[in-house]
Amino acid sequence: MRIGLVGGGFAALRGALETAFDAVGWTGVEILDMPVEVPDGGLPHVDVLCPMGSTISGALMDATTPRMIQQFGVGLSGVDLDAAAARGLPVDNVSGAESGNAVAVAEVALLHLLALLRRFEEARANVGKSVVGAPSGRTLAGRTVGVLGVGDIGAEVIVRLRAFGAEPVGIGRRPRVETPRAAELLDDAHYHRADDLPAALARCDDLVVACPLTPETRGIVGTAALDALRPGGHVVNVARGGVVDKDALLAALRDGRLAGAGLDVTWVEPIEVDDPLLAENVAVTPHVGGVTETSYAGIARGFVASVERHLGRHG
Repeated sequence: MRIGLVGGGFAALRGALETAFDAVGWTGVEILDMPVEVPDGGLPHVDVLCPMGSTISGALMDATTPRMIQQFGVGLSGVDLDAAAARGLPVDNVSGAESGNAVAVAEVALLHLLALLRRFEEARANVGKSVVGAPSGRTLAGRTVGVLGVGDIGAEVIVRLRAFGAEPVGIGRRPRVETPRAAELLDDAHYHRADDLPAALARCDDLVVACPLTPETRGIVGTAALDALRPGGHVVNVARGGVVDKDALLAALRDGRLAGAGLDVTWVEPIEVDDPLLAENVAVTPHVGGVTETSYAGIARGFVASVERHLGRHG
């Protein structure tokens, strides 16, 4: 059994997979690093292609002749699903709720939001300046926070916002009653449809982005949405970079409509060190939302179970 990891980074992923395959007695598993682009010399055959924050094209599928494509986690935005379907390749992911990934990502969303509100970077800098009692921050308690995407991750964000005394407003693409976690956690007064995003954000101080990247959501957090958010608010993105319009975000930060942004995902990963966003009040973490020992172990178990389900016990 050969597993091809496409893209690079996410150093703990390989060890988590090795442990999970060993736990079910699956021997002879070889894990290979694969480039995103097909080199002139070609690539070896693999049984499973796994995107790591990267794209998987039809050309890569043809070069490696996999039997399936398995995401290590939830999102499939990097996989050319039409190309996979044309080649008869099953494509699967791992539930965020069952693996613990949703909890881990929600924690990072709150980490960013709290750090922005309490001006954490300025506070750290003041330690070096021997300054005591500054800066003055704001509490999360009492703020209204929009949560775009009310699936597994968004639901866990909502639970944690309530624990801090904030008022969450869920924003989803389907009616509330058709979204299980939204129906469980929110009433009609605290739920909006995504096609009415500006109206939803007009009542919000801050926004947490936790929805999948799809053709419908690409760039959905643009100028109109950011203009609707109450002045001096914050945007935290733990979804995918493309859900937020980068130019609109930069403009809102520069003119002061937004007080700051927290990004665990960016449009290019890793983010370029001279990206103009980094000159603003923007905190970036390197796509570590789901990177914990607990969540990686859970995702790896789900990965192995999916491979067994599609390819048969021990391949």
